[in-house]
Amino acid sequence: MSDTRRGHAARMPVPARMPEKFVTPDLDALGALVRDARVGHFAFVEDGEPRVLPIAIVADGAHILLHGSTGSHWLRLLATGIPVALSVTAIDALVVARSAFESSMNYRSAIAFGSCAPAADNGPDKVIALDLVTEGLIPGRVAELRPATAKELAATLVLRMTIDEWTLKVSEGWPEDGPADVAGPAWAGILPLATGYERAIPAPDLAAGITPPHSVRTLLGTV
Repeated sequence: MSDTRRGHAARMPVPARMPEKFVTPDLDALGALVRDARVGHFAFVEDGEPRVLPIAIVADGAHILLHGSTGSHWLRLLATGIPVALSVTAIDALVVARSAFESSMNYRSAIAFGSCAPAADNGPDKVIALDLVTEGLIPGRVAELRPATAKELAATLVLRMTIDEWTLKVSEGWPEDGPADVAGPAWAGILPLATGYERAIPAPDLAAGITPPHSVRTLLGTV
């Protein structure tokens, strides 16, 4: 089963042959996908040529946050407000059908269109934006860290993507084999794909006696 969800746009016609597809503006589902995927691919045009930038992303309501060095040519280009398209995908399972034709994946995939702008100047608002990025990737980590220095803030560019239109497609369910294949001897089912963190590997220069903090243990599921 799959469905397509679009926000901030006219409703798309639903193909009659796939009645399980529907359209709904579900920002919570989009945010959940961004949290699970952690990385998005920004597509844009520079001097008439296509470009793609893979980068860590964090959902902030109806916006997407990204950050990097102020020396990044591509981030500075995005900061000018040029049109961008963002692609985000998470694979949830393999669908193993009784034929190669019906075999597929369960997945969530979103395409968002809009533009980026600096989230804030070098001040309290920029600190808040950076904290949102850090918390989005490692929940609880901000409280465990020292504040960013003025030099670090000046060297970091935080962008906020304003989403003008987005589409979210979700594919989930069992193999859709025909009666003849169902009656046959081939196995069918789904193979859920689990992603997670295996273990905390300390840095070579970590001082003795410093143990993984609460944020890291939470990600490992050992809290």
